[in-house]
Amino acid sequence: METVNSTTGERPARTTEEVVERLRAALHEVGIVLPSLRIDPVTGSDGQPYALVDLGRCNLGVASRLAAALRRSGGDA
Repeated sequence: METVNSTTGERPARTTEEVVERLRAALHEVGIVLPSLRIDPVTGSDGQPYALVDLGRCNLGVASRLAAALRRSGGDA
């Protein structure tokens, strides 16, 4: 039986690629685009199923919107 997150209704991500795509989609839903969001090329190149996620850099406006979205969420992630 597959585990499902009771808050989101989603099953756990199985790969780093899936995590990055879910994060990209969730950020997009609140109007945030992190242009450099990607799998870290160093940890992702050795075949590990859970490499590091590189959030990259963003400008002041994007950082402010990200902080506001996190505050609105209440930090229950």
